[in-house]
Amino acid sequence: MDVRVLVDVVVVASVISALAITPRVLARRSDPVGAAGHRVFSPAAWLALVTGLVYVNQVLFTVYVLRVHAGDPSFVARYLPAGWFDLASANPVLCRLAELFPAPGLLAPSVLRVQAFLELPFVLMAFATVVRWLDAGLYRRLARSALLPLASVSYTAVFCLVEWDLRNPYTIDDVVIRAVSAVVTPLLIARVAARDESTFRVPSSVPGLLVFTGSLGALGALVLVVYDTALLYNLGRLDDRLPLALAAGGALLGLRAVASRPAAAGSAPTLSFVVHALRHWLLLFFAPALAIRYGLLFGTPALALAAGALTAAVACVHAGRDTLAGAERHPRAALRLAAGIGCAVLAGAVAAALALRLTPPSYEEIALLSAMGAFLVTGVAVCGLVDSRAAALREKSGRSL
Repeated sequence: MDVRVLVDVVVVASVISALAITPRVLARRSDPVGAAGHRVFSPAAWLALVTGLVYVNQVLFTVYVLRVHAGDPSFVARYLPAGWFDLASANPVLCRLAELFPAPGLLAPSVLRVQAFLELPFVLMAFATVVRWLDAGLYRRLARSALLPLASVSYTAVFCLVEWDLRNPYTIDDVVIRAVSAVVTPLLIARVAARDESTFRVPSSVPGLLVFTGSLGALGALVLVVYDTALLYNLGRLDDRLPLALAAGGALLGLRAVASRPAAAGSAPTLSFVVHALRHWLLLFFAPALAIRYGLLFGTPALALAAGALTAAVACVHAGRDTLAGAERHPRAALRLAAGIGCAVLAGAVAAALALRLTPPSYEEIALLSAMGAFLVTGVAVCGLVDSRAAALREKSGRSL
């Protein structure tokens, strides 16, 4: 069967499964936090460790190519599309390391095989980190739900289909290694989450949501740098990408320091809707995320876009229900909420379009990240204005009475 059709099948199956499982995950009560007294590393710490291992493998791969293949990566590059294997083979430190390395032939597994194991934990840990930033309790529920193994299977299936579409002498090894990683990674995440004691939740306020959005954007930029320079074996591009990585890393550290400070939770309806929508959407998008991303390239783009839009639409419907659940059930409340959200979405869409227009088109993912950030920041700001105006009108009405 054609790879395009199989990728489309994974997209559809992942979305349908997520739609069926997510409501049960959200309805499940959080377990008491356990493992007190044990040192627990967050998924962000594990993500940093995996990223470090990815770059160590890039160094070893460069040593292997310099010593065993005289600095020429064509032995593997000819099997893969353009944009891979821009090596840092002229770096004096790496050249010296290559000269001193005692047994370079032992580094053969650094060619695609190590990456095949590390790519899944890199992606899953990044997603788990974002969920934990939004709601630590939701992260624990996600980690002990069927969504985690479903995401592992979905991501691995897509990785393997892409491997097969770009098949080379290493493909069979890579598929087997990815299958092993698909078993080990969710078990690790579930164990880490079960010991996590954090109770952090993003408050329904403009500052809290802007800090979360900024954190998401900074992490997204770092993930793109890792993909571009390491997972595609382009260590030679690291010098050019280093300023972006340092800026994103510094911003991320500062934003997470701000997020760790206690903040008063808000109860404004439009901003509460945003938090509910994010919680629903992150769970709904978790399993099909990678299938939708690769569906744009290796599947049917229209189907992938429709699948992504469906998860967002369902998240908004459930968020509206949850936002109105604690309020007086009155048609005017629903209309006010819908009007506020409509204004925020319209303003966010305009900001996203401007971001797409202003971002250089050389790197598609950067443009998409800029558009997403502009949409969220603008939408949150408008929601805050809508809630502030509504509160001012209520206060004025109360004084007049």
